[in-house]
Amino acid sequence: MNAIRLPFAALLTGILLTAGLPASAADKTYQVTGTIVSVTDAAITVNKDNEKWTVARDKGTKLAGDLKPGTKVTIYYKMVATEVEVKEAKKK
Repeated sequence: MNAIRLPFAALLTGILLTAGLPASAADKTYQVTGTIVSVTDAAITVNKDNEKWTVARDKGTKLAGDLKPGTKVTIYYKMVATEVEVKEAKKK
């Protein structure tokens, strides 16, 4: 019986120790609040302080209300790199 409890206790301890670690950068959520300028199946564009912000959306985007131009909204989004290009340092 003790042979089963020891691995379980070790696993439980590992889970508890990692539970307090900070979330990854991909889990960080940002937000923008503005007035909707346009809406498509793929994106929502809002005007915030006379600057247009376009945020992509998909079938998994949760909606609470009717999206239509002129409506004030807060959009919550995450930033994830899709490609990274390394540039060579300039020679002196």
